[in-house]
Amino acid sequence: MAKYTGPTCRLARREGIDLMLKSKLRSLASKCNVETPPGQQKAAKKGRLSTYGTMLREKQKLRRMYGMLERQFKRFMDKAARIKGSTGTNLIQLLECRLDNVVYRMGFASTRAEARQMVNHRSIRVNDQIVNIPSFIVSAGDVIEVKSQCKQQLRIKAALETQQQLGFPAWVQVDMLAVKGIFSAVPQRDEVQLEINENLIVEFYSR
Repeated sequence: MAKYTGPTCRLARREGIDLMLKSKLRSLASKCNVETPPGQQKAAKKGRLSTYGTMLREKQKLRRMYGMLERQFKRFMDKAARIKGSTGTNLIQLLECRLDNVVYRMGFASTRAEARQMVNHRSIRVNDQIVNIPSFIVSAGDVIEVKSQCKQQLRIKAALETQQQLGFPAWVQVDMLAVKGIFSAVPQRDEVQLEINENLIVEFYSR
Protein backbone atom coordinates (compact mmCIF):
# COMPACT_ATOMS: atom_id res chain seq x y z
CA MET A 1 0.00 0.00 0.00
CA ALA A 2 1.28 3.48 -0.84
CA LYS A 3 2.34 5.69 2.04
CA TYR A 4 4.05 9.01 2.70
CA THR A 5 7.79 8.53 3.23
CA GLY A 6 8.98 12.14 3.32
CA PRO A 7 9.94 14.25 6.36
CA THR A 8 7.14 14.46 8.92
CA CYS A 9 8.26 17.92 9.99
CA ARG A 10 7.39 19.21 6.53
CA LEU A 11 3.79 18.06 6.97
CA ALA A 12 3.52 19.79 10.34
CA ARG A 13 4.92 23.03 8.88
CA ARG A 14 2.50 22.83 5.97
CA GLU A 15 -0.48 22.62 8.33
CA GLY A 16 0.91 25.07 10.88
CA ILE A 17 0.37 22.83 13.92
CA ASP A 18 2.05 19.87 15.63
CA LEU A 19 0.47 16.79 13.98
CA MET A 20 1.96 14.47 16.63
CA LEU A 21 3.91 12.55 13.98
CA LYS A 22 7.06 12.30 16.11
CA SER A 23 7.53 10.65 19.51
CA LYS A 24 5.29 12.11 22.19
CA LEU A 25 7.99 13.90 24.17
CA ARG A 26 9.48 15.39 21.01
CA SER A 27 6.03 16.57 20.00
CA LEU A 28 5.79 18.57 23.20
CA ALA A 29 9.11 20.30 22.58
CA SER A 30 9.41 20.06 18.81
CA LYS A 31 12.43 21.59 17.11
CA CYS A 32 10.29 22.10 14.04
CA ASN A 33 9.03 25.66 13.55
CA VAL A 34 5.47 24.81 12.56
CA GLU A 35 4.62 28.48 12.07
CA THR A 36 6.86 28.67 9.00
CA PRO A 37 5.56 26.91 5.86
CA PRO A 38 8.04 24.74 3.92
CA GLY A 39 9.89 26.70 1.23
CA GLN A 40 10.84 30.38 1.48
CA GLN A 41 8.80 31.31 -1.59
CA LYS A 42 5.67 29.76 -0.11
CA ALA A 43 6.24 31.64 3.13
CA ALA A 44 6.51 34.91 1.24
CA LYS A 45 3.33 34.24 -0.75
CA LYS A 46 1.29 33.09 2.23
CA GLY A 47 -1.98 34.99 2.35
CA ARG A 48 -5.56 34.67 3.45
CA LEU A 49 -7.13 31.31 2.63
CA SER A 50 -10.35 31.02 0.67
CA THR A 51 -13.32 29.18 2.18
CA TYR A 52 -12.39 26.12 0.14
CA GLY A 53 -8.76 26.39 1.22
CA THR A 54 -9.74 26.58 4.89
CA MET A 55 -11.87 23.44 4.60
CA LEU A 56 -9.13 21.63 2.67
CA ARG A 57 -6.46 22.44 5.22
CA GLU A 58 -8.67 21.20 8.07
CA LYS A 59 -9.25 17.92 6.25
CA GLN A 60 -5.54 17.53 5.53
CA LYS A 61 -4.65 18.14 9.18
CA LEU A 62 -6.89 15.35 10.44
CA ARG A 63 -5.96 12.93 7.67
CA ARG A 64 -2.25 13.42 8.28
CA MET A 65 -2.59 13.17 12.06
CA TYR A 66 -3.95 9.65 11.68
CA GLY A 67 -1.56 8.74 8.86
CA MET A 68 -4.18 7.96 6.23
CA LEU A 69 -4.27 8.35 2.47
CA GLU A 70 -7.15 10.18 0.83
CA ARG A 71 -9.09 7.15 -0.41
CA GLN A 72 -9.12 5.45 3.00
CA PHE A 73 -9.96 8.70 4.79
CA LYS A 74 -12.91 9.22 2.42
CA ARG A 75 -14.20 5.73 3.25
CA PHE A 76 -14.18 6.62 6.94
CA MET A 77 -16.00 9.84 6.13
CA ASP A 78 -18.68 7.94 4.19
CA LYS A 79 -19.07 5.48 7.05
CA ALA A 80 -19.42 8.34 9.57
CA ALA A 81 -22.16 9.89 7.43
CA ARG A 82 -24.19 6.67 7.59
CA ILE A 83 -24.13 6.56 11.40
CA LYS A 84 -26.88 8.33 13.31
CA GLY A 85 -25.75 11.58 14.96
CA SER A 86 -23.22 14.27 14.14
CA THR A 87 -21.11 13.22 11.15
CA GLY A 88 -18.07 15.14 12.38
CA THR A 89 -18.21 13.56 15.83
CA ASN A 90 -18.78 10.13 14.30
CA LEU A 91 -15.67 10.61 12.15
CA ILE A 92 -13.46 11.49 15.13
CA GLN A 93 -14.81 8.52 17.09
CA LEU A 94 -14.24 6.10 14.21
CA LEU A 95 -10.65 7.30 13.84
CA GLU A 96 -10.08 6.90 17.58
CA CYS A 97 -11.41 3.32 17.37
CA ARG A 98 -8.88 2.27 14.73
CA LEU A 99 -6.61 -0.44 16.12
CA ASP A 100 -3.39 1.40 15.28
CA ASN A 101 -4.67 4.49 17.09
CA VAL A 102 -5.75 2.46 20.15
CA VAL A 103 -2.28 0.87 20.32
CA TYR A 104 -0.84 4.41 20.20
CA ARG A 105 -3.23 5.74 22.86
CA MET A 106 -2.37 2.85 25.18
CA GLY A 107 1.30 3.81 24.95
CA PHE A 108 2.55 0.65 23.26
CA ALA A 109 4.06 2.80 20.48
CA SER A 110 5.51 6.32 20.47
CA THR A 111 3.79 7.33 17.21
CA ARG A 112 0.79 6.19 15.19
CA ALA A 113 3.15 5.14 12.40
CA GLU A 114 5.01 2.89 14.83
CA ALA A 115 1.71 1.49 16.10
CA ARG A 116 0.64 0.77 12.52
CA GLN A 117 3.92 -1.08 11.94
CA MET A 118 3.37 -3.19 15.07
CA VAL A 119 -0.08 -4.19 13.86
CA ASN A 120 1.19 -4.99 10.36
CA HIS A 121 3.96 -7.14 11.84
CA ARG A 122 1.41 -9.21 13.79
CA SER A 123 2.62 -7.99 17.19
CA ILE A 124 -0.84 -7.11 18.53
CA ARG A 125 -3.62 -9.33 19.86
CA VAL A 126 -7.27 -8.31 20.17
CA ASN A 127 -9.23 -10.56 22.51
CA ASP A 128 -6.44 -13.21 22.24
CA GLN A 129 -6.52 -13.16 18.44
CA ILE A 130 -3.74 -11.75 16.25
CA VAL A 131 -5.04 -8.83 14.18
CA ASN A 132 -2.80 -7.36 11.48
CA ILE A 133 -5.20 -4.79 10.00
CA PRO A 134 -4.44 -1.26 11.28
CA SER A 135 -7.92 0.02 10.33
CA PHE A 136 -9.66 -2.71 12.34
CA ILE A 137 -12.36 -1.05 14.47
CA VAL A 138 -11.98 -1.79 18.18
CA SER A 139 -15.18 -2.09 20.23
CA ALA A 140 -15.76 -1.07 23.84
CA GLY A 141 -14.58 -3.85 26.14
CA ASP A 142 -12.00 -5.28 23.73
CA VAL A 143 -8.68 -6.34 25.25
CA ILE A 144 -5.58 -5.20 23.37
CA GLU A 145 -2.28 -6.92 24.17
CA VAL A 146 1.24 -6.92 22.80
CA LYS A 147 2.32 -10.40 21.72
CA SER A 148 4.37 -12.08 24.44
CA GLN A 149 7.50 -12.32 22.26
CA CYS A 150 7.52 -8.53 21.86
CA LYS A 151 6.76 -7.37 25.39
CA GLN A 152 10.41 -6.98 26.38
CA GLN A 153 11.31 -4.73 23.46
CA LEU A 154 13.00 -1.56 24.71
CA ARG A 155 11.05 0.72 22.38
CA ILE A 156 7.75 -0.55 23.81
CA LYS A 157 8.94 -0.09 27.38
CA ALA A 158 10.16 3.43 26.57
CA ALA A 159 6.86 4.31 24.88
CA LEU A 160 4.88 3.06 27.89
CA GLU A 161 7.01 5.04 30.33
CA THR A 162 6.52 8.17 28.23
CA GLN A 163 2.76 7.68 28.12
CA GLN A 164 2.69 7.15 31.89
CA GLN A 165 4.38 10.55 32.31
CA LEU A 166 1.83 12.22 30.04
CA GLY A 167 -1.14 10.31 31.44
CA PHE A 168 -3.37 7.70 29.81
CA PRO A 169 -6.64 8.75 28.14
CA ALA A 170 -9.77 8.20 30.21
CA TRP A 171 -11.20 5.68 27.72
CA VAL A 172 -8.40 3.10 28.07
CA GLN A 173 -7.21 1.04 31.02
CA VAL A 174 -3.60 -0.12 30.75
CA ASP A 175 -1.68 -2.74 32.70
CA MET A 176 1.94 -1.70 32.17
CA LEU A 177 3.43 -4.90 33.60
CA ALA A 178 1.32 -7.16 31.41
CA VAL A 179 1.60 -4.75 28.43
CA LYS A 180 -2.10 -5.04 27.76
CA GLY A 181 -5.11 -2.80 28.05
CA ILE A 182 -8.86 -2.55 27.77
CA PHE A 183 -10.60 -0.16 25.39
CA SER A 184 -13.23 0.70 27.98
CA ALA A 185 -15.42 3.05 25.91
CA VAL A 186 -15.63 5.02 22.70
CA PRO A 187 -14.41 8.51 23.65
CA GLN A 188 -16.74 11.49 23.55
CA ARG A 189 -15.70 14.36 21.28
CA ASP A 190 -14.78 16.65 24.18
CA GLU A 191 -12.42 13.97 25.53
CA VAL A 192 -10.37 13.90 22.33
CA GLN A 193 -8.07 16.91 22.43
CA LEU A 194 -7.57 17.79 18.76
CA GLU A 195 -7.13 21.24 17.25
CA ILE A 196 -9.61 20.35 14.53
CA ASN A 197 -12.93 21.79 13.38
CA GLU A 198 -14.53 18.61 12.06
CA ASN A 199 -17.57 20.54 10.80
CA LEU A 200 -15.36 22.12 8.12
CA ILE A 201 -14.34 18.63 7.00
CA VAL A 202 -17.98 17.59 6.70
CA GLU A 203 -18.65 20.72 4.64
CA PHE A 204 -15.66 19.94 2.41
CA TYR A 205 -17.06 16.53 1.44
CA SER A 206 -20.60 17.92 1.14
CA ARG A 207 -19.72 20.36 -1.66
